[in-house]
Amino acid sequence: MPANSWPENDSSNELDPLSSLLSDLSATEESVVDAEPLFVPSRFQGRRFKAALVLTIVWICTIALHLVSWGAIFVLGLSTVLGIHACKFLFAKPRRHPKLVQGELPFVSVLVAAKNEEAVISRLVNNLCSLEYPDGQYEVWVIDDNSSDRTPDLLAELAQTYNQLKVFRRSAQANGGKSGALNQVLPLTKGEIIAVFDADAQVESDFLQQVIPVFQKERVGAVQMRKAIANAPENFWTQGQMAEMALDTYLQQQRIAINGIGELRGNGQLVRRTALVSCGGWNEETITDDLDLTIRLHLDKWDIECMFQPAVLEEGVTTAVALWHQRNRWAEGGYQRYLDYWDLILKNRMGTKKTWDLLVFLLIMYILPTAAIPDLLMAIVQQRLPLFGPITTLSVAITVIGVFAGLKQISQEQEFKLAANSRFLGQTLHGTLYMFHWIVVMSSTTFRMAIQPKRLKWVKTVHTGVGNRE
Repeated sequence: MPANSWPENDSSNELDPLSSLLSDLSATEESVVDAEPLFVPSRFQGRRFKAALVLTIVWICTIALHLVSWGAIFVLGLSTVLGIHACKFLFAKPRRHPKLVQGELPFVSVLVAAKNEEAVISRLVNNLCSLEYPDGQYEVWVIDDNSSDRTPDLLAELAQTYNQLKVFRRSAQANGGKSGALNQVLPLTKGEIIAVFDADAQVESDFLQQVIPVFQKERVGAVQMRKAIANAPENFWTQGQMAEMALDTYLQQQRIAINGIGELRGNGQLVRRTALVSCGGWNEETITDDLDLTIRLHLDKWDIECMFQPAVLEEGVTTAVALWHQRNRWAEGGYQRYLDYWDLILKNRMGTKKTWDLLVFLLIMYILPTAAIPDLLMAIVQQRLPLFGPITTLSVAITVIGVFAGLKQISQEQEFKLAANSRFLGQTLHGTLYMFHWIVVMSSTTFRMAIQPKRLKWVKTVHTGVGNRE
């Protein structure tokens, strides 16, 4: 076994990762000690009941608004409030990030959880082990999650080539998914900054030099890089995902500009170690560790920044079925965080601006799609237009503006020009049409979580190694 490889039963890993992390924190985060704990077992139970309760309330309220005389006025008033908030963040000036680090560069630990990734693991390791960062100031950890293909053999060969590569092998009995893998190796890492990537990631060689300066702001707990689709030209679905990622990064940039919520997206996230420790590491009781960590960081008074550049390339799913599985997982994980932390959110633990921003996007992204079905049924019965039409129109308008602005910002920063304005507008319309799939995903997710006794089954996204960075 190479010197830079560790088996799961190594003696250095006898302590429970989360327990050891929390014990390190005892004297340094006094403000968190007095706060209500984020990890309470009961917090992650009863999701089905909570989802059913939310579903019932949304249906009853939607039907009631159709039956009362002032229902339309209420919706118009709500649309006005949401429109004012939308204008505020759409016209906000994005934050400027520091370009250089004052003083010594921090040590960085790059983590990748990999399972059956023989098609991409060599490219990933070659990429991450060739970064432009001071020698000896970063390490790369690949957690082999009991792969059954050639991934272990390839990692063993690569470990002979790169001194900064460290391989940790998990057993078949290990649990917790990606969160469990990351938690298990975290006590072995040395970095002040923890960078997390998926196995299909590709990054620019100087990405650390571009991102690390942002951590000079004391309250920045994490930074999310923009996700770009490596195989975007392939078909309708991958082109739509390109526009979706542009929209997502643009909206995050604008929300952060008005002191709203910045969010993590798993691939291409960098987290300050002290921030990660203070909120308990990665949650193994959720199917989207990044979205759950997002909420806990904000509840713990940390900020999350988002950057258009540098970007992390990843493979987009290429079929409708794969997209459906992936987006359902994202939707359920996003919904889980509201169900799990609703009491802390309503107690305004994040602060007024962040709480308001979070509730606005809860309304637009989850409540509105859930209300769409009873709204449509009542509209048919009463032979009138759907009551929530103004809010839906506002949501579509934000999507169009966001896709256009996001694509434009990417084209300027990558220093290339689109062939014609018509093509640029075509990409915006394509992306907007593609984004309508979220209405179906969100509404079906709410129903499924309220009815089915078990949570969504995780389906692995298959990586093929397409879309190499030139």
